[in-house]
Amino acid sequence: MSALLETIARVRREVCELHAELTRYQLVVWTAGNVSGRIPEYDLMVIKPSGVSYDELTPDLMVVTDLYGSPVKGISTGSGLVEWENPALTPSSDTAAHAYVYRHMPDVGGVVHTHSTYATAWAARGEEIPCVLTMMGDEFGGPIPVGPFALIGDDSIGQGIVATLKNSNSPAVLMQNHGPFTIGKDARAAVKAAVMCEEVARTVHISRQLGEPLPIGKDQIDSLYARYQNVYGR
Repeated sequence: MSALLETIARVRREVCELHAELTRYQLVVWTAGNVSGRIPEYDLMVIKPSGVSYDELTPDLMVVTDLYGSPVKGISTGSGLVEWENPALTPSSDTAAHAYVYRHMPDVGGVVHTHSTYATAWAARGEEIPCVLTMMGDEFGGPIPVGPFALIGDDSIGQGIVATLKNSNSPAVLMQNHGPFTIGKDARAAVKAAVMCEEVARTVHISRQLGEPLPIGKDQIDSLYARYQNVYGR
């Protein structure tokens, strides 16, 4: 039982600390945006509370929910009932989207949503970011795709994320007229994808002001992706 409580405390701490990376890289303004992390081996997740300023976030304010977005403060295990402190706060308005991703993509351990300027500008146009940088081949394995328009309030956004990314190498999707969502094996990997998504969105935008960017062939993209994912840094 103590192991579960320790895991929850660790994930709450990690998710809280990773929100500082969103402000550090200027991916969010005011209280918009969120990071979530899956609780390994349990149908639980941790996510930012709604409407709380980034400079006020603390680990004990992170909300634990089930994978349908409902806040929970305990779970029955073979050893009995395990309870933890859950704040009397509402989870992020994007919780249903995050939860849908976790339910339908079991390898995903972290989800991030931002309204970063350049990536959101591409989303407003409903236009994918073409793979014209070796960095994109490395990180995204191709273009960053666009997901369908969906309103906040239920899991419609999550459905669009899963439908768009389930057959894509990309850990990022630009939800039309909304902004980027990213996924990763854990919350840190999802934050990295959000940072890299904004970087390439900005660079490709600037490149198009100078002329038409040169495309990279699919074979070269596949080679870049395979090397970076399986060799680089190992």
